[in-house]
Amino acid sequence: MAEAHSAVAFSFSVTHEGVNAHFDREVLNLIWLSGVRSWRKRLNRLMNNIRCGIYPASMSSLVVSVGTLTSLYYGGYDPTLGFIPLLQSHLPSGGLGKGLSVSIAGITIWSTTIFAVRNLLKLLFAYKGWMYEERGKGRNVSLFTRLWILGVKFMSGWNKPMLYSFQGSLPSLPLPSVSDTMTRYLRSVRPLMDDENFARMENLAQEFENGIGRKLQRYLFLKSWWSTNYVSDWWEEFVYLRGRSPLMVNSNFYGLDAILRYPTKSPAARAANVTYSCLMFRRAIERQELEPIMVQGLVPLCSWQYERVFNTNRIPGEETDRIQHLGDSTHVAVYHRGKYYRVPFIYKGRTLKPSELQIQFQRILDDEGTKPDNGEEKLAALTASDRTSWSKTRLQYFSKGINRTSLDVIEKAAFVLVFDDEEYHYDADDPSKLNHFARSMLHGKGYDRWFDKSFTVVIGKNGRMGFNSEHSWADAAVLSHMWEFVMSEDLLVMGYDENGNTIGEPEATDIANPTRLKWEIPAECVEMIEYSSHFALALLNDVDLEIFVHNSYGKGFMKICRLSPDAYIQMALQLAYYRDAGKFNLTYEASMTRLFKEGRTETVRPCTIESCAWVRCMDNPKSTREEKINLLKKACARHQLGYQDSMCGKGLDRHLFCLYVISKYLEIDSPFLKEVLSEPWRLSTSQTPHGQTSRLDLTVHPDCISAGGGFGPVADDGYGVSYIIAGEDILFFHISSKKSSPETNSARFARNIGNALKDIRELFQPTSTSSIDKSNGESSHLDNSKMTFRGGGTVNQADVDEERNIVNN
Repeated sequence: MAEAHSAVAFSFSVTHEGVNAHFDREVLNLIWLSGVRSWRKRLNRLMNNIRCGIYPASMSSLVVSVGTLTSLYYGGYDPTLGFIPLLQSHLPSGGLGKGLSVSIAGITIWSTTIFAVRNLLKLLFAYKGWMYEERGKGRNVSLFTRLWILGVKFMSGWNKPMLYSFQGSLPSLPLPSVSDTMTRYLRSVRPLMDDENFARMENLAQEFENGIGRKLQRYLFLKSWWSTNYVSDWWEEFVYLRGRSPLMVNSNFYGLDAILRYPTKSPAARAANVTYSCLMFRRAIERQELEPIMVQGLVPLCSWQYERVFNTNRIPGEETDRIQHLGDSTHVAVYHRGKYYRVPFIYKGRTLKPSELQIQFQRILDDEGTKPDNGEEKLAALTASDRTSWSKTRLQYFSKGINRTSLDVIEKAAFVLVFDDEEYHYDADDPSKLNHFARSMLHGKGYDRWFDKSFTVVIGKNGRMGFNSEHSWADAAVLSHMWEFVMSEDLLVMGYDENGNTIGEPEATDIANPTRLKWEIPAECVEMIEYSSHFALALLNDVDLEIFVHNSYGKGFMKICRLSPDAYIQMALQLAYYRDAGKFNLTYEASMTRLFKEGRTETVRPCTIESCAWVRCMDNPKSTREEKINLLKKACARHQLGYQDSMCGKGLDRHLFCLYVISKYLEIDSPFLKEVLSEPWRLSTSQTPHGQTSRLDLTVHPDCISAGGGFGPVADDGYGVSYIIAGEDILFFHISSKKSSPETNSARFARNIGNALKDIRELFQPTSTSSIDKSNGESSHLDNSKMTFRGGGTVNQADVDEERNIVNN
């Protein structure tokens, strides 16, 4: 055992002859290498922070600036207009004082210039008019925006940016006025209310705006100036960490493998390549070698959330959880057949190679001679229970002794890796297989995923993989970026040999075996674990999950129609929901606010006055085709405007959320805010981001397509829909609902989505027959020979029903 070996690295004994000291040089060498690695990381982190702090300049520009000033001054010319002589009068006379004064003046001028440039960049990034400019062929960009583009390129194009280079230049999230928020809110609910209820809501809104809203806004204005982002810290605390519901299904989300690629059937080899790829992504974050994501190649997105991808765990509390993030971790925690293992990935100061990791993982898979400790097999069911119960159990049974030591191994691991004992498949003729794959990634058996961990990688018995991710530490786009990187490394760079093993030979032959974690779980705790397992089983058995693959057409046709693909799909979802439920309802679509410092998400409300008018027109036999097309274009334009407003800090839901939080702190009861934040989101949707790395080009590698991922149902009587526009001719919809609800049925909703997409297409191609839409409203499946792809597919999800959650809590 490595732990036992470390314990005797140094010992001594006292005899009549004196004190004899004994050293184990090998272990002391490991300790030395560990310290060197730690200090090297600290030094690199310090240097990277300095480089980011002076971006867009570099340290070499400081040397050039001071050198140029020195040459000019010693040449008889003073470009500082007397500043250097003034410094000299306060410094020692002679050559030393002269040299110091020139150096100080050079550093001062350089620092002032960089400060001005960074603030000018912040001013440029604060301009959001470019978001509303029409792009594409035949469209003209305004002169002001063209000048802005030139300014951004000039000010930020001096050298290659690092991951956090733009953090100091990003603007803060602007605070909307109460008046603007009231106007947007009333417009969003107008199609959902009759005249009487709408008049009542108008009165409530007016009373709020002219009354308590002013006081709440003043406090929020103060917070917007004092904090980096007036939403993000409260969003993390009140929406996520104070939520007491189980994370499984309700909050965590999942992602799937490349469904057309089958690189290896060896789970150990797949796990090795994936683990190594994850560690390379972690190293890129730590060294800031990962470039920030740039919108239109010009405007950076906030990279703050990348800090907590690895070495992160959500710690339960009785009233509120907390996020534990470590600066470093040197191992992964592995679960297989009810047993937990610690697998170090650092050996003598270096990361283990994939071939060496495969040996370690194979040792775990071959461990047939040991059985799980009492209560160990279903231990993770505690993380699927409600947060208060898990907190009490953790405090009582896992706060000391061997249980605390083993729990620390899991919670302080870089991430968790799970080997499942079943195979996962994609079969175009059997959609239930892909549905089962997705369900397993979402919740597993309820006790074989560590739901508190930032993410858990799951490897099937046949080498298929996926992940389950906790949501509080970051939004899904960040993890989807990592997943896209991992898949591209695994499938296109590292690869496997003809036998399905990792490529390369192991260098080290004396690596210690993985360490089995030990537990001493008393009978009372085992009862709690069994109760949590039954609770989780009931929760996951109520999930109705359906993946609908629409391969009749994709964004290529939508662009021919000169419509935003996202708006196009959202209108199809509105039409499908109206046909499914027989009414309109409040709809949630997640958009990001990462154009601002520490931004996370904002809500877009796709159910608008325009979308409802178009939906009614679609099902009106008296409406003409021209009327339907015109109303669709108006609805898409309104939706696109709402999405742009949300990205630019002009959304309404986060503003109302923060006003509500302040009202609770002040113990002020607001009927308006209480009613607004109690409204259920019965249709929660999100488009998944894709193409966050140029490494995964689906035009060149169409078989690397992923079906994306999804999340559990948000409302008890509603749908959760995650969709990915994976290429020019392919769409994936992950549809979830609850089996216990008589109002919902995921397979039925999938058919309604297919029919809606078919009906919209026939508006623009009225002479087409049913052969246009091969699915004819049914779940169609992937035919790789008939598709072309552009971009890259990754996973995202809509946020949970946050406002309602806060009221209930």
